[in-house]
Amino acid sequence: MKDIIPRERIESKIFVIRGQKVIIDRDLAELYGVETKYLNRQVRRNPERFPKEYMFQLTKAEKDELVTNWHRFETLKHSSVLPFAFTEHGVAMLSSVLNSKQAIQMSIIIINTFISLRQIVATHKKLAYKIEELERKHNKHELEITTIFRVLKKMLEPPKNPPRKIGFRP
Repeated sequence: MKDIIPRERIESKIFVIRGQKVIIDRDLAELYGVETKYLNRQVRRNPERFPKEYMFQLTKAEKDELVTNWHRFETLKHSSVLPFAFTEHGVAMLSSVLNSKQAIQMSIIIINTFISLRQIVATHKKLAYKIEELERKHNKHELEITTIFRVLKKMLEPPKNPPRKIGFRP
């Protein structure tokens, strides 16, 4: 199964909607090898397994945005049915509702993809913090080095007025 579906293909199906990483029901149905209406029927038959943190139905505006931005959702354009969006936990729960071997294997692959995306985001946050830290140090050191050069230049310049000699002049 891992050889059949590359990770990049699954990653391309993950969207951020309402601040959560989700996969749309029709993409999941395609990955699981079932019809979207069958997947949604199983979800409706088991509502206690899918609280709002695990899945939600898109609004018309969200659906329209998907259709506008992604060619593969063109068939949703004139559909009156609003699609469902499943979070990582919803995908895990789907494997218990869809009892096929393919559904269980695909759920594992999809959840691993969610996990790797989360790790990538965490790595980027750490990297961004390190870069900011280096910039702050660089700015601080740059200011100190500029000050040192200013002082050195003053020391190397000959005095503008020769110092007055002290003592007796004949």
